[in-house]
Amino acid sequence: MKFVQPIRDKEKIELMKQSFNNERDRFLFIMGINTALRVSDLLQLKVKDVKGTHLKVIESKTGKLKRQIISMTLREEINEYTKGMNEEDVLFPSRKGNNKPLSRVQAYRILNRVSEQVGLEEIGTHTLRKTFSYWYYKQTKDVVTVQQLLNHSSPAVTLRYIGVNQDEMDERLKDFSL
Repeated sequence: MKFVQPIRDKEKIELMKQSFNNERDRFLFIMGINTALRVSDLLQLKVKDVKGTHLKVIESKTGKLKRQIISMTLREEINEYTKGMNEEDVLFPSRKGNNKPLSRVQAYRILNRVSEQVGLEEIGTHTLRKTFSYWYYKQTKDVVTVQQLLNHSSPAVTLRYIGVNQDEMDERLKDFSL
C-alpha cells in the first residue's frame, strides 16, 4: 500500500480546485478536504445526507456514527452543487448511470490525474482526509479533536497519520550537517 501525504500548500489546494474537468470531481475534492470522511464514505453520500446542518454517516470501516457540522462555506458549495438534484440522488454519480456512485478506483484516478497536473506527489484517496486533518491541526493545534474526528486511538497515531511528525523532523534536519 502506498503511503500518501496531505496537501501542505494552500496554493496547491486552490490550484487543484481550479483544475478538475467537471463540477462532480471538483465537489468530491471540496467535500473530502472539508469533512475528513474516508472516500468510501463520501462516495455513498446522497443529497439528503448533506441537506441538514450536520453530516450524519455510518462509517463503513468502523460502523460508528459520525456526526459533523457543515460549515457555512461548505454549505454554500453543497447548495450550489445540489441545485436541481433529488433527495435520493447520489452526490458523486458514476457516468454509467443507474444512480450508482463513482467507484473508489475511479475517484483515485480523478484525484491522481489532477494532482499530477499541479505537481503533487504521494497523493491518493486518503489525501483528502489527511489534508483536512493537517490544516485543522495547523490552525488549532488541537490534536485531541483531530483524533476524535478521525476515530484514532491516540494523539501519536493522529500526528503520524497527518504527517506533522515528519514535518517537524524535516524542519530540524534540513540544516543539519556534520
